[in-house]
Amino acid sequence: MGNLSKILILVISCLSANLGFAQTADTSFAGPYFLKREAFFEALPAKKKAIVFLGNSITEVGEWSELFQDKNVINRGISGDVTYGVINRLPFILAQKPKKIFLAIGVNDIKRGASIEEVSRNHERIIRLITRLSPKTKLYLQSILPVNEAMLADIYVKITNERINSANQKLRELASTYGCVYVDLHQSELKGSDGQLKKELSTDGLHLQPIAYITWANYLKSLNYIK
Repeated sequence: MGNLSKILILVISCLSANLGFAQTADTSFAGPYFLKREAFFEALPAKKKAIVFLGNSITEVGEWSELFQDKNVINRGISGDVTYGVINRLPFILAQKPKKIFLAIGVNDIKRGASIEEVSRNHERIIRLITRLSPKTKLYLQSILPVNEAMLADIYVKITNERINSANQKLRELASTYGCVYVDLHQSELKGSDGQLKKELSTDGLHLQPIAYITWANYLKSLNYIK
């Protein structure tokens, strides 16, 4: 670990203390797949003015550079990632001073039983890290996607749209407080009139079919957040 990384980790620790952070669920993140993908990202050439899609498996599967036909769009999704993992790897991303970050994280925290307050506090840590380490980076705080509860396997029993909606209300408030952009993906065509993720756009009630990413990308384009 280089000196820069050590310094940035100290910054994270300070921010955690300032927020009075308390852990209530599994906080682990650095499994074998996470470490391999993180090492892959760190081995890639730095890209100036990158537009970063940052999150978990839902982000990782997206072919973002193709969806937007932009060589500066990069994918920094890691399957299984949680807010703790994003906080850990964010300093390396911010050291490259990205132009924009489209963040989508939190559903795996909910899966593990994290409280809504814990998910919110970690998002606040992320926002404050970006503000401090790369203030010119524009953050797009994307809402946690709805799920289709009838399709979900038992391992996702803790994930409900009620909890997701509560978490998203906290994210909306954070965006207002810190002046970042809240992207309400629940207003896109991904959600049906019943409040559930559309069955035809999902593989298992949580993850998305490939075609759903076109809907997602078109929604971002319609708001002029990205071309």
